[in-house]
Amino acid sequence: MTNVSLEGKVALVTGASRGLGRAIAEEFARAGADLVINYNSTPCDDLVQFATGLGRRAVAVQANVANIEDCDRLVQTAIQEFGRLDILVNNAGITRDTLLMRMEEDAWDAVLNTNLKSAYATSRAACRPMMKARGGCIINISSVSGLMGQAGQANYAASKAGLIGLTKTLARELASRGIRVNAIAPGFIASDMTSVLDDKVREQVLQQIPLGDFGQPTDIANAALFLASDMGRYVTGSTLVVDGGLTMHG
Repeated sequence: MTNVSLEGKVALVTGASRGLGRAIAEEFARAGADLVINYNSTPCDDLVQFATGLGRRAVAVQANVANIEDCDRLVQTAIQEFGRLDILVNNAGITRDTLLMRMEEDAWDAVLNTNLKSAYATSRAACRPMMKARGGCIINISSVSGLMGQAGQANYAASKAGLIGLTKTLARELASRGIRVNAIAPGFIASDMTSVLDDKVREQVLQQIPLGDFGQPTDIANAALFLASDMGRYVTGSTLVVDGGLTMHG
């Protein structure tokens, strides 16, 4: 996406060491944003170098977003390093897939804490400086699993559906302060997870997608850039579905 500027903006992206989070962080840097890059276990010094190579300021912060204190620290780092926080992308997520009858409590808690509780905690911390600035943007990365369900993903689907409810509620609460809150629901995106699918399963999945192919991480990054920029200035409380038509209704 060209001619979309985030110049002068500071963005915090959780779970940015790889996958969708990394693609979003890279696209934001290209558009001019300074970055707080969160990772849990995989350092992302190369992503910091990528951003600084474009003339941006960037800092990587290790934090487990399932921990509320870590979420607070992420936002505090943005304020301490850059003096402001304009954009928050709640991207961090995990899966612990199995059928509900076999799902242990720790698998439920781990997914809900990382995928949903983290968004509550980070958004709660971020909305304070955004309210003072009377402006900001929060983007929650949901999933088509949160819209249509998926066998073996009771915990994941519940967390992603919860993000949509959180998005709509925060949009109502924060609109009067100039803060927009939206969600993105990706479909099947080319990733480490989809690359291990055998040919038969891959073909079955592709047959369900009207556009006939997996999406790319850049497709999600471009959607996030639209929502974060002035191009999305009149969009709040929405869930932008980027799935090649997978979930469309007749």
